[in-house]
Amino acid sequence: MDIDLILSMANATLRLATPLLLAALAGLYSERSGIFDIGLEGKMLASAFAAATVAAVTGNVWLGLLVGVIVSILTTMLQGFASITLKGNQMIAGVAVTMLAAGMTTFLGQTWFSQGGRTPQLRGDSRLQQIDLPFADQLAGVPILGPIYSEVLSGHYILVYVAFLAVPLTAYVLYRTRFGLRLRAVGENPKAVDTAGISVTMQRYQAIFITGILAGLSGAYFSIAQGAGFGNEMTAGKGYVALAALIFSKWRPVPVMFTCLLFGFLDALQIRMQNVDLPIVGQVPVQAVQALPYILTVVLLAGFIGKAVGPRAGGVPYVKER
Repeated sequence: MDIDLILSMANATLRLATPLLLAALAGLYSERSGIFDIGLEGKMLASAFAAATVAAVTGNVWLGLLVGVIVSILTTMLQGFASITLKGNQMIAGVAVTMLAAGMTTFLGQTWFSQGGRTPQLRGDSRLQQIDLPFADQLAGVPILGPIYSEVLSGHYILVYVAFLAVPLTAYVLYRTRFGLRLRAVGENPKAVDTAGISVTMQRYQAIFITGILAGLSGAYFSIAQGAGFGNEMTAGKGYVALAALIFSKWRPVPVMFTCLLFGFLDALQIRMQNVDLPIVGQVPVQAVQALPYILTVVLLAGFIGKAVGPRAGGVPYVKER
């Protein structure tokens, strides 16, 4: 077994799982509060475009990241206003946000940069740089643990570490804090929460505010870290895959992480399998290989998830009784 191949695949799995994990955790907060978030893809697209645009114009990647997160929050609040305040259909609001983001990013990209909807290529300080963990070079020669530390865990963008640190933080917030208790209660029985004198509307807005932050980080990762600029539809349906991972994990943070790692591995595998001759079959068309993660996502959801019951109040606007 080729140890270098294993280490390379593990490294790629972490990188490719990161935007999925951030997006899935974003959806976890909103859906636990009772707001089904089909609009993750739109928030990620809007953030990716905003982050790349600001980074390209100013040359400052941190300003780009900040603006990307702010745009994601504003997009989330727009969807929240339609779903929470106006009591609109949450699915339609999510689809509308995604369609709006897809259209606006292409239109603005073409209008501002005249590159077919793309932003200028990012270089140097306009992109996030990879971080080497302490003593990575010194420990590289240590058997087994050294290569894992220096080649798998070290050398990632800061958002990779943020994503995986967000998992225990989210678990703590949901299960060990008053805010988390109220958040879960709002998603299960908003009437009881309202009776206790807690604002259901405020709790849900607080939840989707966190959703906007995490979705913004996920979208920005595509354009200023993993990529070197924004391209049309560059999130490529990853928001929906993150939503599938959330459902597959039954809305629990730690299982969400492992599911995203699985999908990240499948994505890394399809990249590795392109232009490879397989026994008997021969060379598989690139398009078929690229579809592998999405096909297996459907298979996993259809065949292995079992009964996934979301928050009982999810998808239902809360109307205060008078």
